[in-house]
Amino acid sequence: MKLLSPSATSSTHVSSSAFLPNVAGFQNLGSSSVTTFKFSKKQGRCIRRAGGTQITAKFELKPPPYPLNASEPIMSQNTFEYHWGKHHRAYVDNLNKQIEGTDLDGKSLEETIIMSYNNGDILPAFNNAAQVWNHDFFWESMKPGGGGKPSGELLKLIERDFGSFEKFVEQFKLAASTQFGSGWAWLAYKESRLDVGNAVNPLATEEDKKLVVLKSPNAVNPLVWNHHHPLLTIDVWEHAYYLDYQNRRPEYISVFMDKLVSWEAVSSRLEKAKAVIAEREKEEERKRREEEEKSTTGEDTPAPEIFADSDTD
Repeated sequence: MKLLSPSATSSTHVSSSAFLPNVAGFQNLGSSSVTTFKFSKKQGRCIRRAGGTQITAKFELKPPPYPLNASEPIMSQNTFEYHWGKHHRAYVDNLNKQIEGTDLDGKSLEETIIMSYNNGDILPAFNNAAQVWNHDFFWESMKPGGGGKPSGELLKLIERDFGSFEKFVEQFKLAASTQFGSGWAWLAYKESRLDVGNAVNPLATEEDKKLVVLKSPNAVNPLVWNHHHPLLTIDVWEHAYYLDYQNRRPEYISVFMDKLVSWEAVSSRLEKAKAVIAEREKEEERKRREEEEKSTTGEDTPAPEIFADSDTD
């Protein structure tokens, strides 16, 4: 089991989806001024920009892919109305207010998460953006009448990487139950065992592509770390389960795994992750061959200049 840390890496890329006080370098977002702030990724700060702005994109509150009462009584409609209808909606509304008129306006949700994570120096928009993405992902990780055991390639990988399906469930439950305070537990497909920045991984093999169980605090998710492709998550913020289970988080986790998980959604995400990785590896191999061809043909070596003899010499 791996505990994610906000300072785990120094660079991130986009795979494929609580509020912080003002961070140093930010202007007061509560100001009534007509000016707006501009995010500078390079400098990791916001700069005021004068004048009116036009909103180019708005994030919307996506409903769960099933009726709010579809999982009664193990997850009540009351919980969905409170969790999705209030908490999730607040994250969407606050995110739209935060990005209005900034360089984040018009970016995809994934791009917003990566940019506002700011290599671990988290900017205010991150928490709302990541929580919007996390909740969309969480709702789609479940289905009425879910649970049970996966099949096919997913089950084979689980048994390979954890020893058995039962051992995986044990690790996932442990991660979710031991996440201190608010946060998330994840199943992710890790692209490489080595995380060495931009260095070439000399030990990369097919076996490096493996499933891992992770946990993360607050709004943090695997999108902000290199090589991790999230497949499954459970929300262990208290508002996710308190109306139905009070302080019995382990019981909520067991019900989620036994009766709610959509293994079809997890399998679909695994296939998409493998396709993204294969496409990137194909592109990297193409570039490598081009570089080799250039080095063997000498294309990068400039030809020596030849000057004709002059009669005046």
